[in-house]
Amino acid sequence: MFYTLQGEGAQAGRPAVFCRFTGCNLWSGRDQDRATAVCTFCDTDFLGTDGPGGGRFADAQSLSRAIAALWPEETDGTPYVVFTGGEPSLQLTEALIDQLHSAHFECAIETNGTRPLPANLDWICVSPKGNSEVIIQRCNELKLVYPQPEAPPERFASIEASYRFLSPLNPFDAAQIAPAQQSSTRAAIDYCLAHPQWRLTVQMHKVVNIA
Repeated sequence: MFYTLQGEGAQAGRPAVFCRFTGCNLWSGRDQDRATAVCTFCDTDFLGTDGPGGGRFADAQSLSRAIAALWPEETDGTPYVVFTGGEPSLQLTEALIDQLHSAHFECAIETNGTRPLPANLDWICVSPKGNSEVIIQRCNELKLVYPQPEAPPERFASIEASYRFLSPLNPFDAAQIAPAQQSSTRAAIDYCLAHPQWRLTVQMHKVVNIA
């Protein structure tokens, strides 16, 4: 868990506590399994619980307290937490969200959309991956890593979303990032220009070098 600025999408630039859950249903997180994963391009380390502020929490109340402790005291802004992963829907509960609502937090999730979600979330960002079946058909924000051969934007036309974003594909291999990112970014720009219901989003946190 850590406090930073949201780097992507409709909430870009907004201060947030990020709560990253371990585990994902589309990739084990181990490099030896990447080639056979549904999501082969993940750039996030979501294994284990030993990251900053990490650990195992006995109940929703203790985790809620740990999240709230990361938010600055005596501020006017609405406290905001983003549940991410991995795939946070594997562990996130309505009880935790209720605890955070009691502490006046707005609760958001970044999910691959393949699993049911708690009903009391305030902001839902669905980010489809590969050929996985997306069951969440209504969200605040649809964010598609682009291009994905098995996940063209047209496939998600039926999803109700207030915002639709294309995020240029970044390879997980650092040696490939520069040329591939330029190609993906150009492709995303061209698609947005041709289909103006889509907007471009970039990973601002990487550009300005924050967590």
